[in-house]
Amino acid sequence: MKRFLSAYLSTLLAFLVLDGLWLGVLMGPTYRDWLGSLMLAQPVIFPAALFYLIYIIGIVLIGVLPGVRLGSVGHAAGYSALLGVMAYGTYDLTNWATLQGWPSQLALVDWAWGTFASGVAGAVGYLTSRRFGA
Repeated sequence: MKRFLSAYLSTLLAFLVLDGLWLGVLMGPTYRDWLGSLMLAQPVIFPAALFYLIYIIGIVLIGVLPGVRLGSVGHAAGYSALLGVMAYGTYDLTNWATLQGWPSQLALVDWAWGTFASGVAGAVGYLTSRRFGA
């Protein structure tokens, strides 16, 4: 249980920091330009928090813990990134296919971001769990 908690909390923190920088500093204005009136002035916190809490369980179970068992940060990062490819791809490609005004460049940039952020967060979870989760 200690290993899971250290992996979960560190992965969650890493993902929140990365996504906070991405959405709040680096790409927030661009997303607003691309989405226009589709974007809320303020996000609804409950579904966002629920996404993060659930999604990180997936990264930990699919990427981090199997990577720890194998002793491979590459496995942890790679399978975490694979989850990002699937989850963000599902979201972005579905929106691109079904929503009027969903820009193709947003789908591709966000998909790449989700893949990268998931992989990095998985690597952080792995390193923390190996160090503190025994």
